[in-house]
Amino acid sequence: MKKLLVVLVGLLFASAPIVASAFPPPQNAKEDCLECHKLDKKDAEAILKKIAPEGTVVGIQAAPVKGLWQIEAEVGGKRGVFLLDFSKKYLVDRIVPVDSLGPKKTDFSKLPLKDAVILGAKGAKKKVAVFTDPDCPYCRKLHEELKQVIEKRKDIAFYLFLYPLPSHKDAYKKAQAILCEKSHKLLDDAFSGKEMPEPKCGNEQVEKNLALGKQIGINGTPAIIREDGLIQGGYLPADKLADWIDGK
Repeated sequence: MKKLLVVLVGLLFASAPIVASAFPPPQNAKEDCLECHKLDKKDAEAILKKIAPEGTVVGIQAAPVKGLWQIEAEVGGKRGVFLLDFSKKYLVDRIVPVDSLGPKKTDFSKLPLKDAVILGAKGAKKKVAVFTDPDCPYCRKLHEELKQVIEKRKDIAFYLFLYPLPSHKDAYKKAQAILCEKSHKLLDDAFSGKEMPEPKCGNEQVEKNLALGKQIGINGTPAIIREDGLIQGGYLPADKLADWIDGK
């Protein structure tokens, strides 16, 4: 049961910033709903503590979809949002606007590539950003495919942004240890599941990566971004990945 709760909290707080940033509170929420429906902080915290006993509620407002509360909470020093229906019986993971469906893009030129760990030649003509988590099973598979690509294609370089998900409890320190030294050995050790040393620096770069990912809407790993800004979510084998990078 404890493991289930940890996973649920991780899911809520992995996806919640997208909900918070994507939707402003509806302008007519008060006249439509809030005159009849009430949720105070005490009641919200009682529900939150069922999944995160140490959590605290820092804000409550009507969600952009009628019939739901949008609750901002803090758990373990991290903030996120969860959704609760007006009956107070159901939690909702996230809201996805129809207009957001389809290929997702971002401005590649604004990615701080200097902060990334580079696989491949720095002067490679084609640059690809990868948001990855050392404890994500598909990230581990993808890591081996990335190495196959750069072995065959000297014109491609991958810029890795270590992006530990809250549901992987050991990933944060592993990412921190790698970023402290930008070590390819530590990178390979982490993705091979080997024991990792304690980080030799602070967590500033990990936090920068997390803020960057949330800003551009990365809510899962792996996420691959090519230079035209197109985002590919999930694993691709080496041959298909190379074709995707080439725009085929």
